[in-house]
Amino acid sequence: MSNHKYPHLFTPIQAGGALFRNRIFAAPMGVSYVDSDGLLMPEVGAFYERKAIGGAASVCISGGGVSKRGMAYGGGMLPYDNYRGSPFYTYVTNSITRHGCMAALELQHGGIHATQTGDMGMQMYGPMETDYKGHHCLPMTEEIIQETIDDFVRGAKYAKSVGFGMVTIHGGHGWLLHQFMSPTQNQRNDRWGGSLENRLRLTQEICKAIKKNVPGMVVELRISGSEGTPDGYDIDEGIRIAQGLDGYPDILHVSAGSGVFTVTHPSMFQPDGMNVKYAAAIKPYMHQSKVATVGALSDPEYLEEIIASGKAYIVEMARGLTCDPDLPNKARTGRAHDIDTCLRCNHCFSEVMAAGQFVCTLNPQVGREEEYSTQPLAAEPKNVVVIGGGIAGMQAAVTAAKRGHSVKLYEKSDRLGGVLLCEEKVPFKKHLAEYIEKQIRRLGDYGVEVHKGETLTPEAAEKLGADVIIAAVGGKAAMPAIPGIEKAIPVTEAYADPEKLGKKTVVLGGGMAGTELAIYLNELGKESAVAEMADKLNFATNTCHATAVNEQLTKRGIPVYTGAKVVAIKDGCVECETADGIITLECDSVVNALGRLPLHDEAASYALSAPIFYAIGDCLAVKNIAEANRLGYNIAMDIGK
Repeated sequence: MSNHKYPHLFTPIQAGGALFRNRIFAAPMGVSYVDSDGLLMPEVGAFYERKAIGGAASVCISGGGVSKRGMAYGGGMLPYDNYRGSPFYTYVTNSITRHGCMAALELQHGGIHATQTGDMGMQMYGPMETDYKGHHCLPMTEEIIQETIDDFVRGAKYAKSVGFGMVTIHGGHGWLLHQFMSPTQNQRNDRWGGSLENRLRLTQEICKAIKKNVPGMVVELRISGSEGTPDGYDIDEGIRIAQGLDGYPDILHVSAGSGVFTVTHPSMFQPDGMNVKYAAAIKPYMHQSKVATVGALSDPEYLEEIIASGKAYIVEMARGLTCDPDLPNKARTGRAHDIDTCLRCNHCFSEVMAAGQFVCTLNPQVGREEEYSTQPLAAEPKNVVVIGGGIAGMQAAVTAAKRGHSVKLYEKSDRLGGVLLCEEKVPFKKHLAEYIEKQIRRLGDYGVEVHKGETLTPEAAEKLGADVIIAAVGGKAAMPAIPGIEKAIPVTEAYADPEKLGKKTVVLGGGMAGTELAIYLNELGKESAVAEMADKLNFATNTCHATAVNEQLTKRGIPVYTGAKVVAIKDGCVECETADGIITLECDSVVNALGRLPLHDEAASYALSAPIFYAIGDCLAVKNIAEANRLGYNIAMDIGK
């Protein structure tokens, strides 16, 4: 098609004797759906298959630990020594490849970070002798190095036997091969360390051994183009490393970071594609290996530009294709405007760490792909009324309409989007604003009858004769009994109109809303401080985003007072009770970010206005966007069954 909008992005590419249908790869992403023996559960197949159905050229499974000496975390270890796992892996690879997609497996070894190995009482090894998290690591001997090479080969052989066509060798992010490549982490004085040539030898030998012993297997190698730390190597050394590896892997996957989560997994505070510059700097020096880039990518216009301008041959995404696995197909078929762009809130990673389950703030199907893959249209179309046009209400209305129901949505304000509309001008929340606009457009696309600026009373709702009423009426700001609390500006107003704040603001409440507001005000050139009653900031379970928020607070020098209970708000100051007595925080403005309370009574007032009633979103329980979307989606899926 000569008029294709993204011709470079969707031109097939050959690597290692294989043909990939486009330049979009699903980057390594692991799941914890394993049994006590580390064997994959069937749900894993649906998680990865969904990305293949959506049009990705390759889908990579993370977590393939090649050796019991290299286990960095529990679950997901490649059981090459347990062939009972073969049917499970074969099921997963069949799920991916039957859609014309390459199935890839990441091969890992933790080295000095193999804490699970240490926790099991086994000796940990790395390039040098060191201590890490209570474990003593010894330098690898010649014998252990050769065993490690053999372990990678054995892992690749096993991968091929169960249907994987590509292995991604993890040589970045601080894992074993990165440790050997790093000039600061590997100062051995034998043939495996010291000079650049020696530091690259282990990675080269592993690539060579796999190609020799596993014919037909495509070899991808992930490296860090820069370590992203003050004492780590920069892109100049990254280029030298890449030059020394050219031709050993078929694909050189250039990432970044060494133990710095927000470099490896860019947060919402960082620009889209922040790590593309490393692949772009390395690519001119590569003559045999195809260069791939990764990190904070979602926009097909940008993806096309990366390929067209020669920054990389391949673009890889993990969170982007989890948020919207149909991204490739939507871009290819002229529906780029309908792509849900990853917020980079890191709710996905945090939930894996906290509960072993992958979820997504915007995609309620994540983690339950198998269940939703067989959902038919509603058996009994219903007349549905949704009251409230926030995140939960819009999701319920869109989903119900897609299912074949007749849907009316009532929003008492003149705009849809709910409480989160206040953040539409915040630069690091731009993808959230885009999502709200897309949901509004979908309401029209699916024929939802929208009534804005109209308050629907329970009596009026009953007269509509609806089969189902869904109350999504939201919450209200908490107003604790603090003297002077009426002087505080609600956090929603502060976000929407920061100009009403003075030069110096004290934000009451150290949750996400409060801390992110402090960062936003700092971006606008205003001074801010955060006061939190608890002994630490409150990020709930989103520990990965907390890392990014704390990094920004520190970087920007924003004062944070924990263990500080607000006892009075006065003109020009806030008084807080601490373990050391009363402290006074001077300010021009005070913002109330002390949380929200559900409108239980308002929601309950609609309970008898229709035969079937649901309450969703903040009016049920104030949580987060992910929960609002999950409830709105699933309640709508229940209707008519």
